[in-house]
Amino acid sequence: MQASDRLRVGVVGVGIGRSHVRGYQAVPERFEVLALCDIDADRARPIAEEHGIPRLVTDMAELCRMDDLDLIDICTPPHLHFEQIQQVLAAGKHAICEKPLVSSLREVDELARAEAASGRRIMPVFQYRFGHGLQKLKFLIAQGLAGKAYLSTVETAWRRRAEYYAVPWRGKWATERGGALLSHAIHAHDMLCYVLGPPARMFAYTTTRVNPIEVEDCASVALEMADGSLASLGVTLGSAAEITRHRFSFSGLVAESNTRPYTNSGDPWTFVGDTPELTEQIESTLADFRPLPEHYAGQFYRFYEAVRCGGDMPVTLADARVSLELITAMYYSAETGSSVSLPIGADHPRYASWLPQA
Repeated sequence: MQASDRLRVGVVGVGIGRSHVRGYQAVPERFEVLALCDIDADRARPIAEEHGIPRLVTDMAELCRMDDLDLIDICTPPHLHFEQIQQVLAAGKHAICEKPLVSSLREVDELARAEAASGRRIMPVFQYRFGHGLQKLKFLIAQGLAGKAYLSTVETAWRRRAEYYAVPWRGKWATERGGALLSHAIHAHDMLCYVLGPPARMFAYTTTRVNPIEVEDCASVALEMADGSLASLGVTLGSAAEITRHRFSFSGLVAESNTRPYTNSGDPWTFVGDTPELTEQIESTLADFRPLPEHYAGQFYRFYEAVRCGGDMPVTLADARVSLELITAMYYSAETGSSVSLPIGADHPRYASWLPQA
């Protein structure tokens, strides 16, 4: 692969954007980060110097005017995403954007139309999908060893203290757009849908018990998936011992993740067959598993293949829509005390915004 084959990147926002930069630099034969953009130049300059990024700007419009960039990666607060993605497409560049992609299902649908008209690609970020443990489960399912899904459980038990919410845009509906369900557990819940497909019906309870904020920091959710299986989601930002855990019960096997809070999609995962013979078959099948890069590097690696070779994005707008349908349904259920059926169309009262009504 020639250096000229690399995709040239500009990153906006040096918070989580710093992790994105590391992801690109982990696959240097595919990407070159040429520019960093942040409204606080003093904050961004050491990061640009550390990672050898030659350009630093404070205005995203200036970044969009750089003719030699192929893509712009948006790592800004959630309420800015919708307009910034459109700005990137209008500049003739591909857009990668952190979660949550946008603030409503209407905005997702508008972006789908904008992407089709632009000739460029949009990729939402769900980097947890690409951990080797979760990929092994997907591999076993593809090989026909899992069978029918019965019950899945997802726990997101993290700790966020007052200093976390000292950042002005956090903890507020207007700027963060939601709480623990949106900003923290969204990856763990995306992993569930990545394995099983979308939910069909759900009921949610939410509450705020840990910090004096506008948005929820604890939640309990019951799901009926479209495949007929059941799932339960537990979320809190008040756990002194932080874990993330997934457990999938299928007719052919049980899969259980490790409990590292921020990398639980990686190895090790435990796979137990319904019989000793199935367990042996699982072990022999996994000998053929071929790992690709993980986490951000894994998603960016696959993005490169999609752009250069054609085909679907590793995470699509349709995937983001499923995620935001679940968000919309959970907030609506918690607000109204009713179960919600999915998918959600333009006739739903929260299609244009999941924010609570005054």
